[in-house]
Amino acid sequence: MHIEQLQLKNYRNYETLDISFDDKVNVIIGANAQGKTNLMEAIYVLAFTKSHRTPREKELIQWEKDYAKIEGRITKRTQSIPLEIIVSSKGKKAKLNRLEQRRLSDYIGAINVVMFAPEDLTLVKGPPQIRRRFIDMELGQIQPRYIYHLGQYQKILKQRNHLLKQMQRKDNPDLTMLDVLTEQLIEHAATLLERRFVFLELLRKWARPIHHGISRELESLEIHYSATIEVSEEANKEKIGNIYIEKFHELKQKEIERGTTLIGPHRDDLLFYVNGKDVQTYGSQGQQRTTALSVKLAEIELIYQEVGEYPILLLDDVLSELDDFRQSHLLNTIQGRVQTFVSTTSVDGINHETLKQAELFRVSDGKVDR
Repeated sequence: MHIEQLQLKNYRNYETLDISFDDKVNVIIGANAQGKTNLMEAIYVLAFTKSHRTPREKELIQWEKDYAKIEGRITKRTQSIPLEIIVSSKGKKAKLNRLEQRRLSDYIGAINVVMFAPEDLTLVKGPPQIRRRFIDMELGQIQPRYIYHLGQYQKILKQRNHLLKQMQRKDNPDLTMLDVLTEQLIEHAATLLERRFVFLELLRKWARPIHHGISRELESLEIHYSATIEVSEEANKEKIGNIYIEKFHELKQKEIERGTTLIGPHRDDLLFYVNGKDVQTYGSQGQQRTTALSVKLAEIELIYQEVGEYPILLLDDVLSELDDFRQSHLLNTIQGRVQTFVSTTSVDGINHETLKQAELFRVSDGKVDR
C-alpha cells in the first residue's frame, strides 16, 4: 500500500499543491513553521478524516477560505484508488473511488497509516486519553465497524451525562430514561471492550519481541488493559455486558450524586510493564521511549497481519528525538517494506542507508520543491 499522489487546496498554509511520491522513503526537509507537519497531517487526515493535532477542523482551512480539500491516489493490492476529503463550515465529506460515503466509518480503513510524532513518545507517560485514542484510531483502521460503535457510544454517553447532571439537581429524578440510556450504552460498551481485548492480544504478540530486540534482549514488555469493571480478557460480549449491567446498577445512586458516568471504555487505560515494573511510574526516559517505539513498530506488523499490506508510516520530526541505536532499529525495520514519510529540519547526523536512497522534498512557505 502506498500513496502515489497528493493534492491540496486551501489546506493550512498550502494554497495549492500537487505532488507525487516515491513508494519507498520520502524525506520532507524544511525549517520550522514552513509546512512540513501540515503535509504529514494532510496524509493523516486523508486516512482518518480528522487531524492528530487539533479537534477544531476550521483550523485546517486556510485563512478566509470557505473549505479545504485533500485528494490522494493510493495503490492498494495493485489497484489505484482515488480518495478525497473536503472540510468546510458545513462539515466533512469523504469520497472513496469518487463515491461520497454516507458515513465516515464507511470510509476509514481505505488507507492505513501509522503516525509517529514527538507527542507519541508520551504514549507511555502521558494521560490515559492518549492511550485510549491510540487504541481507538488503530483498531478503527483494521475494523472500521469499531468506529461506528465508538461514535454511538460517545453520543449516548453525552446524553447520559447530560441527564445525570439534570438528575443531580432534582429531589425525585425520573429513572426510566436513565435506564434506557444505560441499556443502550452497555450494548456499545460491551462491543468496544470485547474488540479492544482482541486488539490488545495482537499488539502484545508483536510488541514483545520488538521491545526485546530494541532493549538488546535485556528487557521484557508486558501490556495490561485496565478496565473500570472486573472482567477477564477472554470474556465474550454477552459476559462483558452482564458485568456492566451489575456494575451500573450498583453505581446508579453514586452516578446521580456526581452527575457523570463513572465506568465504561471512556475511562479505561493501558498499563505498560518492563521487567515487571510500571514504566509510566518507574521507567527511565529511555525505557519509556523504547516502549513507545516498540508499540508503534508493532502497529505496522499488526496491520500487515490483519489487512495483508503494510501501512504508510509517517515519522513527523521524530528521528531527532531518538538516539542512534533506536533510530537505526526503526529505519532497519521499515527498510524496503513500508512507504515512509520522514519530516525533519535537516538530515545531517542521520547516517543510514534508508535515507541515502530516499526521495528528498524541500518545503518553504507552503511550497514544495524536489
